[in-house]
Amino acid sequence: MNGAESLLQTLINNGVEACFTNPGTSEMHMVAAIGKTTGMRSVLALFEGVCTGAADGYGRMADKPACTLLHLGPGLSNGSANLHNARKANSPVLNLIGDHATYHKQYDAPLTSDIITLAEPVSHWVHSVATAEDLPKDAAQAVYEASHQPGRVSTLIVPADCAWNESVDPHPDLGRPETPEADPASIRRAAEMLTNGKPTVLLMSHLALSAEGVALADRIAQKTGARVFCDTFTKRLARGAGRAQLERLGYFAEQATEQIKDIEQLIMVGTKAPVGFFAYPGKPSKFYPEEAALHTLADVGEDAEKALAAVADEVGATDAPRLVELATPGLGKGELSPKSIGQAVSTLLPENAVVVDEGATAGGPTSGMCAVAQPHDWLSLTGGSIGYGLPCAVGVAVACPDRKVVCVHGDGGAMYTIQALWTMARENLDVTVVILSNRKYQILQVELARVGAQTMNKKTLDMLDLTNPDLSFVAMGRGMGVESSLATTAEEFNAQFESAMNQRGPRLIEAELAHTVAPGPSNII
Repeated sequence: MNGAESLLQTLINNGVEACFTNPGTSEMHMVAAIGKTTGMRSVLALFEGVCTGAADGYGRMADKPACTLLHLGPGLSNGSANLHNARKANSPVLNLIGDHATYHKQYDAPLTSDIITLAEPVSHWVHSVATAEDLPKDAAQAVYEASHQPGRVSTLIVPADCAWNESVDPHPDLGRPETPEADPASIRRAAEMLTNGKPTVLLMSHLALSAEGVALADRIAQKTGARVFCDTFTKRLARGAGRAQLERLGYFAEQATEQIKDIEQLIMVGTKAPVGFFAYPGKPSKFYPEEAALHTLADVGEDAEKALAAVADEVGATDAPRLVELATPGLGKGELSPKSIGQAVSTLLPENAVVVDEGATAGGPTSGMCAVAQPHDWLSLTGGSIGYGLPCAVGVAVACPDRKVVCVHGDGGAMYTIQALWTMARENLDVTVVILSNRKYQILQVELARVGAQTMNKKTLDMLDLTNPDLSFVAMGRGMGVESSLATTAEEFNAQFESAMNQRGPRLIEAELAHTVAPGPSNII
């Protein structure tokens, strides 16, 4: 058995079941190995950023890694933007990067590059295989490294001769790393802070945001008077009817600082102290008061749910959590707007759906209104690198074939990875894509004013404008095999979205917005 065949069986032995591929010559033996087995699903993408974004979405929902198969340094670089998002999400992802044969590197062929240096900023663990005999054990280690809770990005670089040379038997399953528990002293300190009468906020993310974790935080809040927030952008959040609710920290500094301006204590659970996405002239970088006491109950990689349970016991939080009641807003009429789109999505969203959110400025109402929709999972853009939504939805649908996936996406961001539509059609994935078409980079128009730039002439605004010519997502969707339609009124959108929720397979709705809206995501999640 050659190295590629032993590598593939090792991955299967260690629980990897899906590979998102955009390979080249150096990966052909790995392609052939995948073709020989029924144990690995291969999903082709037309761009590497779709592969990496799909692996992110898969990992968020499956809680285990899929792998990507990418071609040398340029292929990795094409996928790096969504690996950045995956790394910030702490998603389990395994990258297989083909490289030149070990003896060929000395010749500095055109595709030669420093793959390790390219991989390090978007990976938690990077390793280059030395020999075909090393490949199976290195592959098992790569899966193990990616499987740390809540997840890590591991990158394994595979020289071509290590794939085609004879190797050794596949490596067995290494198991999964144990999730460390929070320090008992951190638990006691959090309990002391929560019962000292000072205004306190629990800020949660990652492993704290399971349905049980949010319920525990609500019980603690009832007992102690603390307020519970989550990060502005989260990897995965269980929300909707029958689940406890918390508040989202605002995106802009003036939103977030207002929300927590009076606190004296900030307790972080699976996250760090909140700071602005960007610096702005005359605005604070830190959202919390300078004099506030900060405490970490559980680090990102620690068992946050268990830590919250221990704190609940310490403070005597015995009341049942306050659960959201189903209270959808009903369907809108007339002009199509972000509000009427939010009404339709909230009202018609089926139980147990997964919503992938890259709605940007126009997506806030949908996020807010879905807080009282049927129970669902909500996935956000964690790293800020746009173009994650469509690929992420691909990965979610592969990981959860029995769940409806809805991707709410701004038009500008969608163009970064529009090739994902082709993969949705090819794999017949149950994804409904809603394109919020305002024909501009609206968030950047907002940011232009916020940073104090004074030039607002046509030349400036043209750099943030998506007209001349107008984009047609209906034409693009149909051209890639996805049933697509245009909605220009609330009634048209309502009918199209309801139809999509009652059928399986890929669907795209281009929602042509009638006017612009106030920027920023909703703070009610």
